[in-house]
Amino acid sequence: MTKRTLRGTSRKRKRVSGFRSRMETPTGRRVLRDRRRKGRVRLAVA
Repeated sequence: MTKRTLRGTSRKRKRVSGFRSRMETPTGRRVLRDRRRKGRVRLAVA
């Protein structure tokens, strides 16, 4: 049987694109600001 093409760990996902990692950098904060402005229900990966 073949392997799935999309695999990932939730730890990596949170480290890279979680809320706290977004808040650490100025660009990440800009991402959150833009998503708030757009009216996103989820700002970052849960």
